[in-house]
Amino acid sequence: MVSEQLVIGTPETLDAHLAGPDDQLVVVYFWGPQCPNCEVFAKDLPQLLEALPKNVKLVKTNAYEHPDLARRFALFGIPGFVLFKGGKKLGMMRQYYGRDYWQAVIDEKAADTPAA
Repeated sequence: MVSEQLVIGTPETLDAHLAGPDDQLVVVYFWGPQCPNCEVFAKDLPQLLEALPKNVKLVKTNAYEHPDLARRFALFGIPGFVLFKGGKKLGMMRQYYGRDYWQAVIDEKAADTPAA
């Protein structure tokens, strides 16, 4: 575990992370080495982690080390972000459009009440 809100996802651990509490937003963050857009996100990550609502968990998953997970979520490019709440997929962000956009989506989804 990297921190309480940032963990590493693997095929063995991902489903347990997705089954978190109903009010927790789980963001599976797919990345890869030598990915220029992933590096842009990585530079912003410290500030984004500081601003994360307490009910958000970011699960960092290497798409190249775990291609079956990337295929499972129909990932066609990295970085990619798959959002879950209450174990249900809410949607995806297929690119990183910058801090403001990313933070706005995360804040909105974290504040939404869980689906029944």
